[in-house]
Amino acid sequence: MFKSKTSFKAVILAAGKGTRMKSSKPKVLHEIFSKPLVGWVVDSINEIYPQNNTQSIVVVGHGANDVEKYLKKYENATCVLQKEQLGTGHAVSMATGELKDFCGTVLITCADTPLLKSSTMRSMVEYHLEHNADVTVMSAIFDNPFGYGRIVRSQDGGIEAIVEQKDANDEQKAIKEVNAGVYCLKWESVKNAFGELKNNNSQGEYYLTDIVCWAKEKNKKALSFVIENPDETLGINSRAQLAQATQIMKNEKLNELMETGVTIVDPLSTSISPETQIGADTVIYPNTYINGKNKIGSNCKIGPFSHFRGNVEVGDYSKIGNFVELKNAKIGSHTNVSHLSYVGDATLGSNVNIGAGTIFANYNSITKEKKRSTLNDGVSIGSNTVIVAPVELGENVFVGAGSVITKNVGENSLALCRTPQKEYPDWVEKQKKLLNKGDN
Repeated sequence: MFKSKTSFKAVILAAGKGTRMKSSKPKVLHEIFSKPLVGWVVDSINEIYPQNNTQSIVVVGHGANDVEKYLKKYENATCVLQKEQLGTGHAVSMATGELKDFCGTVLITCADTPLLKSSTMRSMVEYHLEHNADVTVMSAIFDNPFGYGRIVRSQDGGIEAIVEQKDANDEQKAIKEVNAGVYCLKWESVKNAFGELKNNNSQGEYYLTDIVCWAKEKNKKALSFVIENPDETLGINSRAQLAQATQIMKNEKLNELMETGVTIVDPLSTSISPETQIGADTVIYPNTYINGKNKIGSNCKIGPFSHFRGNVEVGDYSKIGNFVELKNAKIGSHTNVSHLSYVGDATLGSNVNIGAGTIFANYNSITKEKKRSTLNDGVSIGSNTVIVAPVELGENVFVGAGSVITKNVGENSLALCRTPQKEYPDWVEKQKKLLNKGDN
């Protein structure tokens, strides 16, 4: 473990354009479960040692303004600009100003690796410290390593070099251990490397992989940390890889939930964010999409065709029906939200019943403001009702079907808002006669 809060920092490489994405958006802002790739990486780093409030130095380049705007939500993220993309080694050198007086461990990773878990990175950091290494490279074993840089080991088990596919000879191409693109550095020992790396290659770039050869020349200790699950190393360079990573993330979450007592009726048609917690004996019906951070209690029934848009809490023994959409909502226990309803920016107590087709009108398109509504315990809302925020309904309020509620309602009251029903006898026949007369 670390001796102080200042002994560990991270550098995240986020400057690349991502041309294979065929997008005007920076690659690292493409999303999985509505969170940008760089967000998944920063969050994972923050979870390595959460008590340390780890500083992440994010190297930005293409679309820098947009990436920096997103990263403002992280108080411990600092952006540095790489004006010219001259390679990964050059990118790290852009962060040296932020690390000028730093002594400790620097973790370097890429912003396009959303599957890399905090537990894996923590194990790597601790392996690096335990073996008193100067450089530790994360590696993975692939049966088909084509396209990856190969880890060439020395006789003592250390790393001798990282050889790219295009530069490898036949013997090196047979190596199945490959570079995963994550590094741990003893910063005070290797920081000088970033002023000494060479760009004598066909691309004229400064490669971070060359730090291994630099370490060997300086008699530094370079090791590799072999990751258990190679899927975590997947970098996103195309829309196909984005879909692949989404599928991996989704399947891992569904398997985790089923192992902890949640029933997923049809995993193939169900998507649940890794940031969602669900209690045991809850049933998730087909075609349900749960996005963002949510907490769902035990013994609930969700779906089919339910959509959670994030920041939703559902208490125990509650039911969210088919074609229901929820966002920024807190729902108590033993509460039913029936089909074809929308609940947004609302707090619902326990034993509340929301009739089919109920809409919470929470957004003013002119002022761009969202208001919140509160329904206390025991409220019953008739079908096809509109709740216009901000309103509060007291305990045990009963709202008649088809109402538009714009004012607070006191407890135990009946609330109705309807125009009187009118009937016009023979209206249809009269309309038909007028139509026929016009045809003649």
